[in-house]
Amino acid sequence: MALTHLPPTTDPAEVSEHLSRHGYAIVDDVADGPTMDRLDAEAVPFIAASAPGRDDYDGTFTRRTGALIARCPTARRLVMDPLVVGVVSHFLGHATAVQLHLTQIISVEPGETDQKLHRDEMAFDFFPFGPDYHVQCNTMWALSDFTADNGATRILPGTSTMSDAEAQRVPAAQAEMRRGSVLFYDGKVLHGAGANTSIGVRRGVNITYAVGWVRQEENQYLACPPDIARTLDDDLLRMMGYTQGAFALGYVGDQTDPLAALRGETAKAKTITAVGEHNEQARRFATDVTENR
Repeated sequence: MALTHLPPTTDPAEVSEHLSRHGYAIVDDVADGPTMDRLDAEAVPFIAASAPGRDDYDGTFTRRTGALIARCPTARRLVMDPLVVGVVSHFLGHATAVQLHLTQIISVEPGETDQKLHRDEMAFDFFPFGPDYHVQCNTMWALSDFTADNGATRILPGTSTMSDAEAQRVPAAQAEMRRGSVLFYDGKVLHGAGANTSIGVRRGVNITYAVGWVRQEENQYLACPPDIARTLDDDLLRMMGYTQGAFALGYVGDQTDPLAALRGETAKAKTITAVGEHNEQARRFATDVTENR
């Protein structure tokens, strides 16, 4: 079974709609060769220092290398890629805010076996989110070519709304793609890394986004120390979580906006009325709330 590939000129809303229907979308050639070369060079020493997985779920021939915002400046471009941000904003548009969930280079080395199929939502303490509520939107960038032999991600299309028993009848397909292409997949679809029977390492850059009100898988405030964070632009910082995740979530001290606090400023967090500009339920709640100006 072949998975559908879309060109890099595809409208983000169209990519998001394909993701909603099938649980995945592959967009070819989003990043150019020089960009991936720079990221590869920046990451090499950190990958070399990363230990293999501790069990066969993480992969005993797989290295996972995180903290990419701090360690690899080129990764910041992938995090804020306009196509990706457009897709994520559309797909998770039911939430007041979206945030970066994790950054990680996954290096699947020769000899690795098929990863156990799973749904990424299980990270949230296996909470049973409803079938219509998506809490995250994942991307996997091909830092090397993804092939059937080197462990391209296995996807079970359409399983986002199926029970595990129903999903077992769906054949897996591998997300084979060229370097610089990106696989989008939701948090409900069954998937897993493939076995690497080749002689080369399969490297993918896993950058995941989530709605603003959940805890991040990778703690961005510690993974990227404040002295580095202060050098970054505001849009990236907001994506990292330096913003309100929803009304009354994420402020500092006396209701100071988190980005302002990082910058040494005193601007206040948004009121329920201001949050209502982007959230219908907040807007309804605030209809009879008067702000003190």
